[in-house]
Amino acid sequence: MELAFGPKDAAFRDEVRSFLDEKLTPELRAVGRRMTSVYADYDTTMAWHKELYAKGWVAPAWPVEYGGCDWSVIQHYIFSSELASAGAPPLSPMGLGMCGPVLIGYGTQEQKAYYLPRILNGEDFWCQGYSEPGSGSDLASLQMSAREDGDDFVCNGQKIWTTHANYANRIFNLVRTSKEDIPQRGITFILIDMDTPGLKVDPLVMLSGEHIQNQIFFTDVRVPKKNVVGKVGEGWTVAKYLMQFERGGHAYAPGLQVRLERIRRMASQETGDGGAKLIADASFARKLADAASEIMALEYTEHRIMSALSNGEAPGAESSLLKTRGTELSQRLTEIALEAVAYYAVPFQPHATAPGGPVPGAPEVSPNETPAGPDYSWPVTAKYLNDRAGSIYAGTNEIQRNIMAKAVLGL
Repeated sequence: MELAFGPKDAAFRDEVRSFLDEKLTPELRAVGRRMTSVYADYDTTMAWHKELYAKGWVAPAWPVEYGGCDWSVIQHYIFSSELASAGAPPLSPMGLGMCGPVLIGYGTQEQKAYYLPRILNGEDFWCQGYSEPGSGSDLASLQMSAREDGDDFVCNGQKIWTTHANYANRIFNLVRTSKEDIPQRGITFILIDMDTPGLKVDPLVMLSGEHIQNQIFFTDVRVPKKNVVGKVGEGWTVAKYLMQFERGGHAYAPGLQVRLERIRRMASQETGDGGAKLIADASFARKLADAASEIMALEYTEHRIMSALSNGEAPGAESSLLKTRGTELSQRLTEIALEAVAYYAVPFQPHATAPGGPVPGAPEVSPNETPAGPDYSWPVTAKYLNDRAGSIYAGTNEIQRNIMAKAVLGL
């Protein structure tokens, strides 16, 4: 595979760096450093979305005719790497990375013409209605019903673990339109306005204290049949298509490398039990080296997949591989960071971090009060707690290993 930077790629890298130097404000960089979730808060997300949209870079992976960028695979990787290195906050993937690609692949011309521009400019903010209280990893067992009534479906049921549903104005949903012998059949992919009568959102507070997740109750919610994406009863096919983007739609390695370097800097400042700098402790240094080698292996895997994509090949089971290794390495880094900051991990001070949503019940803090510990320690514990979900969302890593075993090993 050939991934060396040519003059065109080097010039593109310089263009990206220049844009980030100009538009990535100190406030946005501070959020990137202090994030405790994989999601930035809504206001930060939309502020950064606005800048990228104005530049034409908000959805670079989309086809050019729908607002994407005519970039090579290497340029996409350069862009991801430079965003991570600069500490840019992430955009919400629900519209740009999931619903948008699904509409491009399965939507009607009317749906594309209406929704895609609104996703691009940020007018529509989406959430995902997949999991239910009894249907998580076994998603095909979902029970939320959609009964035909004239030109509408009448929807009843519940969705759970719905990220940023408290901000979203639209949700893409999996519903059961018929009961079949095979559970994957009879499922339909449908788009719903969040302000439709009968729809109610309740908060779910995470271990880290953040209100990012929600549960949604649907009671006789009427949805026009024209909001179905794909064919009625064939939503499982649409959902599997979307999952390729959710699980393997971005590069993990650049962000993991930035976080590892941040931990190295922490360890260079913190002292161990013997009074020496933690970075000099052989046991701790070994953990850093092990993590570095595994991140490098993941990076080379991403490079290999990039090379295949540039030749027109589909990602297939590799999306499960990237999701599994990426999330597990992310969790590993949160554990090493906890060890690096030691007792500074104890204080609960969300006011000093950049949570992905409000923190209900957080203690009142005076504007003049200085947070405890060095600034690099402030988000460590909340990030550790939040990241426990990484190996669960988008299909548990156990499920991903089953997919790889079947698709790659033939088991």
